[in-house]
Amino acid sequence: MRTQMAFAGIAAASVLLLAGCSGGDAPAPSEQPADGGSGAELVVWTDEEREGAIAAAAEQFEADTGATVTLVQKNFEDLRNDFIAQVPTGEGPDITVGAHDWLGALVTAGVVDTIDLGETASAFEQVALDAMTYDGQLYALPYSLETVALVQNVDMVGSDAPATWDDLVAMAEAAGAERPVAINTAGETGDGYTMYGLQTSFGAPVFVQDETGSYTSEVGMGGDAGTAFAQWLHDNGSAGTGYISTTVDYDINNELFNSGQTPFTIQGPWAISSYADVPNIAVNPIPSAGGETAAPFVGVQGFYLSAQSENALLAQEFLVNYLAQEDAQRALYEADPRIPAFTELAEEVASDPIIAGFLASSQNGVPMPSIPEMGSVWDLWNAAEVQILGGADPAGTWNQMVADLEAELG
Repeated sequence: MRTQMAFAGIAAASVLLLAGCSGGDAPAPSEQPADGGSGAELVVWTDEEREGAIAAAAEQFEADTGATVTLVQKNFEDLRNDFIAQVPTGEGPDITVGAHDWLGALVTAGVVDTIDLGETASAFEQVALDAMTYDGQLYALPYSLETVALVQNVDMVGSDAPATWDDLVAMAEAAGAERPVAINTAGETGDGYTMYGLQTSFGAPVFVQDETGSYTSEVGMGGDAGTAFAQWLHDNGSAGTGYISTTVDYDINNELFNSGQTPFTIQGPWAISSYADVPNIAVNPIPSAGGETAAPFVGVQGFYLSAQSENALLAQEFLVNYLAQEDAQRALYEADPRIPAFTELAEEVASDPIIAGFLASSQNGVPMPSIPEMGSVWDLWNAAEVQILGGADPAGTWNQMVADLEAELG
């Protein structure tokens, strides 16, 4: 166990250890794609961070097929809107890197095509594949994932994971902590993202998933499960224990943990570098507050195939037989050290216990919904949580939020 390093720094250290075992041969190309190899061109949009890793796979692909891969570097924040705008005009790329929560907008705009990973799909974490799936169809090759987890001060409470919220509170009290846990609520804005693992432990998902794992537009936060979570929020807010406070934003959350005022927080790997004053950190899955497994949101990054690609089979070849292989996935990890979606590599880098903790949390998690309806959720949802934590009637406030959301969704 260790701290005093950001997640990226931890991953970078792992990279040095992994580099010596990353030499394997390039994947053998499959049969020549029907839409040609020699003389054909694939255009791939990427950001600066990942360009070098993609270029390495592209070089082998060019040697094997005679095709040309042209990489176009763009700002990541511009990729989605530019892709939606340019693909219909024929000016877009064949492939773009992107986040999974773009998927609903891309499908709605008709600019992204399905892909078929075949047997290669089994090499990836299931939650990453689920994130890139829409209406039962896979639309992108995943390569990385991230989520929040329980971060704890080992010197105060040890490294064992509390199984339940009550266990967490008891461990903190036994350690003599000023407060049992710090949870970011973005102050009085609300932060349903950070709270979501606790909410799902009551069986109250934001949207219902169908048998394929795809999200429907049916709101899942209503009923007895939703009101039970709302009551729990109220019981732990200003009218109850006060353990969860709307005075805590991201920076205050990190200061409370870093200063030893609390032994527990729920945070993502991006926050680890803020805890330089905590000599020993453990990362574990989020404990259950409602009796079911806490399933936090998981974010996934990957590669989309344009619906207007003139070389779709060639692009599929590049995705499946080059970017979906171990060497390319390793290069992407080294360039952008998030948890790999490629299972073998994820297990390898999880020799670091901090990475292992975030991986375990992600394996309990669910993809953040990528359906367009998710855009209507955040303001209503966050506001209801803050009001309840501040003392508002839990059942009435929560049920009104659900009704307002259902009305907005039509």
